[in-house]
Amino acid sequence: MENKLAVQRLAALAQESRLAIFRALVVAGPQGLPVGKIGEALSVAPATLSFHLKELSHAGLISARQEGRYVFYVANFAAMNELLGFLTENCCGGTSCSPTACC
Repeated sequence: MENKLAVQRLAALAQESRLAIFRALVVAGPQGLPVGKIGEALSVAPATLSFHLKELSHAGLISARQEGRYVFYVANFAAMNELLGFLTENCCGGTSCSPTACC
């Protein structure tokens, strides 16, 4: 992963509502959640929710799918794991990262 993409994804998550949305979608799993349920669960106004979903989509952290008249959003688990891998790729200088290894 390139630094620019990592920064874009981290920036998308560096906002309280977007982080909450992403975490809710992670909990929901691969089936995702309809937009209405996301808004209700997090008490986010529709216009604000739309903005935050666009930002997360643009960063590649979530995707949308249409099912009838409902739009479902799903966390992009591959992108999440890629970001986590990028953040930890040089963890502990290549040695075990167990708590006893470094402390």
